[in-house]
Amino acid sequence: MQQFMYSDKGLALTKSFEGLHLAAYQDCAGVWTIGYGHTGPALYKSLTINEADAEVLLRADIAEAVACVNRAVTVTISQNQFDAMVDFCFNAGRGNFLQSTLLRKVNFVDFAGAAAQFGLWVHAGGEVVAGLVRRRKAEAEMFANAVAANQQP
Repeated sequence: MQQFMYSDKGLALTKSFEGLHLAAYQDCAGVWTIGYGHTGPALYKSLTINEADAEVLLRADIAEAVACVNRAVTVTISQNQFDAMVDFCFNAGRGNFLQSTLLRKVNFVDFAGAAAQFGLWVHAGGEVVAGLVRRRKAEAEMFANAVAANQQP
């Protein structure tokens, strides 16, 4: 079984979409968030952190997504495919990733079908969110670029 680490390219993708917020805020779904997309029951309206704390929180949160994707994927994949799925898992949640058609298609080696699944995960609070549309497109492109590279002679 492959065991991947999250690459710098993947981490840059996550950071670019999460952005850095040193004060707690409610995201588009009303969830209290801080740092690079960190959520949890200990967050509250007036909470602030520094950049170093945000980095620590991100790496801990990403570690959970990395472990989840490493456990769930049962076929050979590329680093780009792994990174795309980790970003998706981090953003959509481990439960959603584990129950997704995206993961099922990956494990059936239907990589083109899996790449198409990213674009279905663009809703928050029952609405299509432009930021999620952009993020899923970037994840799908990262994932599909690996597929295209694997298909070249």
